[in-house]
Amino acid sequence: MSSKSVSSVEIVIQKLEYYCSYQERCHVEVQEKLYGFDISTYDKQAVLVHLIENNFLNEERFALLFSISKFHQKKWGKIRIKNELKARRISDFLISKAIKEIPINEYSLTFESISEKHWETITEKNTQKKRKKFCDYLLRKGWESELVYSKLKELEKL
Repeated sequence: MSSKSVSSVEIVIQKLEYYCSYQERCHVEVQEKLYGFDISTYDKQAVLVHLIENNFLNEERFALLFSISKFHQKKWGKIRIKNELKARRISDFLISKAIKEIPINEYSLTFESISEKHWETITEKNTQKKRKKFCDYLLRKGWESELVYSKLKELEKL
């Protein structure tokens, strides 16, 4: 290995340490970033190992932070969070662990709040279309269909 490749690997490590330190990353994101660097496959693997060993890259930490932050900030339901984590190739074990970290009472309160607010904001006069808009919105956000449909029935009675 020449000194040029050593210094380029060190530069890649520095850049990826910074990339991982200012925001939590999953392996897939880091691998995509690594793909853009002109270093050997062996060196790319060495960089990944370095990031994992030095705790810059941690799938469990990523999954936990991702699920709780998407729930709090974007008001996503468990289904959307699971699907997004699967798209990032997070293991089923870590996905279920991350989902369990969402407090049940807070989850219920958030659902009640966003569903009632959304119901009030729909100006559609046609009952069928209003129902559809309500359900589509909440299902797209990843809320469980049983919750959505039971809430729809409850709100229609008011």
